[in-house]
Amino acid sequence: MKVLKDILYKVSLISTSGDMEVDVKNIVFDSRKVEDGSAFVAIAGTQVNGHDYIAAALEKGAKAIICEDLPENLTEGITWVQVGDSAKALGIMASNYYGNPSDEIQVVAITGTNGKTTTATLLHQLFIAMGYSTGLLSTVENKINEEVIPATHTTPDAVSVQALLRKMVDGGCTHCFMEASSHAIVQERIAGLKLAGAVFTNISHDHLDYHKTFDEYIKAKKKLFDELPKDAFALVNSDDKRGMVMLQNCKAKQQTFALKSPADFKAKIISNTLEGLELDINGKLVWFRLIGAFNAYNLLGVLGTATLLGEDEEEVLTTLSSIRGAKGRFDRISIGGITAIVDYAHTPDALDNVLKTINGVRTGGEQLITVVGCGGNRDTTKRPIMAKMAVQESDKAILTSDNPRFEDPEEILKDMQAGVGPTERRKTLTIVDRKEAIRTACMLSQPGDIILIAGKGHEDYQEIKGVKHHFDDAEVVTEFLTELNQS
Repeated sequence: MKVLKDILYKVSLISTSGDMEVDVKNIVFDSRKVEDGSAFVAIAGTQVNGHDYIAAALEKGAKAIICEDLPENLTEGITWVQVGDSAKALGIMASNYYGNPSDEIQVVAITGTNGKTTTATLLHQLFIAMGYSTGLLSTVENKINEEVIPATHTTPDAVSVQALLRKMVDGGCTHCFMEASSHAIVQERIAGLKLAGAVFTNISHDHLDYHKTFDEYIKAKKKLFDELPKDAFALVNSDDKRGMVMLQNCKAKQQTFALKSPADFKAKIISNTLEGLELDINGKLVWFRLIGAFNAYNLLGVLGTATLLGEDEEEVLTTLSSIRGAKGRFDRISIGGITAIVDYAHTPDALDNVLKTINGVRTGGEQLITVVGCGGNRDTTKRPIMAKMAVQESDKAILTSDNPRFEDPEEILKDMQAGVGPTERRKTLTIVDRKEAIRTACMLSQPGDIILIAGKGHEDYQEIKGVKHHFDDAEVVTEFLTELNQS
């Protein structure tokens, strides 16, 4: 039990009514999870308004209600707290409830359209390899050292974040590396966190179904840097034209990384093949297992972060050179002379990066066959762009399903087909069934060819009509290539 007034410390209050010394069993923002003694925080979300469920929370035994709009009639015996921003209050309350764990662990948040997962995962692997007990909060998985805690969102809700950090601290973790999605930043899911630093990877067309405009998307990312304390660091990709925008009004120590422009952490690509990447970093030639210019940026972001956290640059580079990337990010599968690459690329920029990387290392005689889809109930404007990109950059392109959710996959594919010109249709196939699309790509390939399967990466499901069905791109392509190789 915690005393309400203690967990409201640093929350901006408008008014209070009732006993502020009441004991609180837990903090809940979903009325279905309220128990006798809960503090219920009513949040006006994108799907539902928590204020509509205050009565339901009281029926289940809530002892305190924290909300932005007070009901006309306040139930006696209940403590009522009015705040200006319930979502932000939830984050601060959760931090107080769990004993402010981010005061006891160095937390670094990574934001950007692409590269968040790889950067966070590489940092987690790096610090474990250097002997630290380390936590990870990512799209793929949450981890306390090697213990995996399944992830449901890029950034968990505010209460879950604080609970996980407390578990990390109690488990002896000294560092935590976390992805900070634009949704999470706007929804105050990281409110109450004390950050040691933040990293900006890049920004491109994504999540406009939520943010509505590109400017609002940029503002969401910038909010993370605007709120950094003076004793934190802000590390940004200065080759991205929005990188320096992130640093405007930022009080933290400002640092940059780049391949093309002057920067605090700079590298030059010496060689880039399907086997790995060789970089010149401050006069040192270092070979890495990762592939592509986009991973050169990720590696620089990791190097900069580790150095700013006080680690020795040479030790960091030596350790990094032996580390693999995150699952589902440019995963290579080679069977029978055919190379399949499974990648999470689900935005135009990410797909462009992967296609250009593959085309940059091709010898010229092989085919590139790309299998790609677009998710349902998400930004529709990127669908024709991604289809056009796949067709133009590949020898053959197969358009298929990718988590259609509650949309008709045929309609999604029609949106994608709008980006394919008349002269390009001859090298384009449309196959709704993703498994059949991957099978077809395998059947069309010859030894030496490359198959890119884009959009799902680490995901091991297809979401159709609200139901998640097991589906793993890597498993499927491995199965078909093995069959072909044995026949």
